[in-house]
Amino acid sequence: MLILNSHMDFATIIIGWYQHHKRDLPWRHTSDPYIIWLSEIIMQQTRVDQGTPYFNRFAEKYPTVADFASADEGEILKLWQGLGYYSRGRNMHYTAQMVMEEHGGYFPKDYDSLLKLKGIGDYTAAAISSFSSNESRAVVDGNVFRLLARYFGIEFPINFGKAKKIFTELANELIDKSQAGTYNQAAMEFGSQVCKPKNPDCPRCPLQPDCNAYRTGRVGVLPVKIKNQKVRERHFNYIVAIADNRILMNKRGPNDIWQNLYELPLFETDIKTEAGSLILQEDFIKAFGNQLHIKSVVGPVTHILSHQKLYATFIEIQDYSEQFATASGWKYVKMEDLESLAQPKLIFHFFKNFLKLKD
Repeated sequence: MLILNSHMDFATIIIGWYQHHKRDLPWRHTSDPYIIWLSEIIMQQTRVDQGTPYFNRFAEKYPTVADFASADEGEILKLWQGLGYYSRGRNMHYTAQMVMEEHGGYFPKDYDSLLKLKGIGDYTAAAISSFSSNESRAVVDGNVFRLLARYFGIEFPINFGKAKKIFTELANELIDKSQAGTYNQAAMEFGSQVCKPKNPDCPRCPLQPDCNAYRTGRVGVLPVKIKNQKVRERHFNYIVAIADNRILMNKRGPNDIWQNLYELPLFETDIKTEAGSLILQEDFIKAFGNQLHIKSVVGPVTHILSHQKLYATFIEIQDYSEQFATASGWKYVKMEDLESLAQPKLIFHFFKNFLKLKD
């Protein structure tokens, strides 16, 4: 892909803007690939303002990759709580252990070695290698996709298979090889702070004179994105069973969302099911007996994941068979120990409100 001469100052302009307007973020003060890796994985989960406290907590608790590798997985997932995509937290733990075993505890700085680590793809490898050792690998995240699509007037859908190759080739032509890390930081920061998804700051944008989208009135149209896949809807019926200041909990298994996180006993149904009907079902009676009473019902509460929409109802029961319940594989946890368990955000917020009502 060839770039017109009029666009050759693209890198110079955004680097100049970055030097005057960049945010003071903690991971920009280091070239340690481990710390950069921490920041990149965490910031892929959320906005900078929300992710920075998570980064600070992880960096403080696990200042080296050796500290992270030797940590307990449950401890990591607890610290990760609220970020979502818990598999990434588990992958990070695996990666840290892999670095200890295969790289002698030294986190790799070069792109090719980074790609071999679990959970690190092209984007993350380019970011770590360019920020830590100035390797000339262009970073292409959502901010860069948007910036390039608008500036060059690219109508190719950014979430289509070939888009990654097209945009990466273009980004690598634009990169300033002498300061690759700074260029990548500048491109991402510019897309985040100026060429924003909504209400971009076009009047003060230094790229405006040559911006294709601005000149053709397509700022609100670009980048093009194919409609997302169909969202799966699920109905979760959680059972709140409390006895002697203990609450019944379940640890989720593999092959589904929230692997190894703790939740309440769950009955998933195909459709919305009233609590009164649920307790008459055979599986429910087998788990809790048929003498119980419903004490309270909360919900349904809607919880949105990337490709799933959960409708969660919380049913507090009493006078149930404790013998039946523990035979179902669930275990009691003291109420004061709940905070030590890694929980999905949905469960964590329920407890926060539920326990407040109990006080």
